[in-house]
Amino acid sequence: MSMGRVFVVDDEDHVRKTIGLVLKQGGYEVLEAADGEEAMAMIQSYPTGFSVQAIICDIQMPKVSGNDLISFIRAKLPSIPVIALTGHPNVRGAAFLFKQGVVDYLIKPAQPQTLLDAVGRAIGEQAVFE
Repeated sequence: MSMGRVFVVDDEDHVRKTIGLVLKQGGYEVLEAADGEEAMAMIQSYPTGFSVQAIICDIQMPKVSGNDLISFIRAKLPSIPVIALTGHPNVRGAAFLFKQGVVDYLIKPAQPQTLLDAVGRAIGEQAVFE
């Protein structure tokens, strides 16, 4: 039985695959997108709604930045919790993202347990929104 479905958006293939492996070992189903543009297309391709329990989003990506993708997600999927992931942490960026509604801010490389804890908290928080 799945713990839920998590959408992982990161332009670094090895990061996406590593996060996906950790989540799968933790009992989650995983969907992946290689950048913000692909993620937006995937979300829009589900006419009856994009069904995930949490989204992990890299911040620095080509084509569509993580900040722009998070704004898009907040507009299209306001009840889905978003976890920001960055290799370039900064206080202003984190503050902006929390104002945008992200539920957690992780720094690469996130330890497996840190990642699983963040997703667990995010999915637990989602139940309050529904």
